[in-house]
Amino acid sequence: MQVYDPTAPSPEATQDLRRALGDLKGKTIGFIDNTKPNFNLLARDLGDLLQSRYGVKTVIQKRKRSVATSAPDEVLDELARECDLVITGSGD
Repeated sequence: MQVYDPTAPSPEATQDLRRALGDLKGKTIGFIDNTKPNFNLLARDLGDLLQSRYGVKTVIQKRKRSVATSAPDEVLDELARECDLVITGSGD
């Protein structure tokens, strides 16, 4: 299954920005919490699982001000610098 973000450039335009992650051992994983109920709990539990089962070194969680706003550029820049993978999502 492929999931497309309607706000992102076309896959052809971003193809050169992608890189294979390989395994998760020693990696830093980031989460952007969009403030929907329970996403913080999901991110915490998933982060713990990724560390204990797959050797993830660090988990960074950032929370947006509201579900209706974008994450601030400085948060996105920080996550881009520090993380090997960033997961965004929602929960209910």
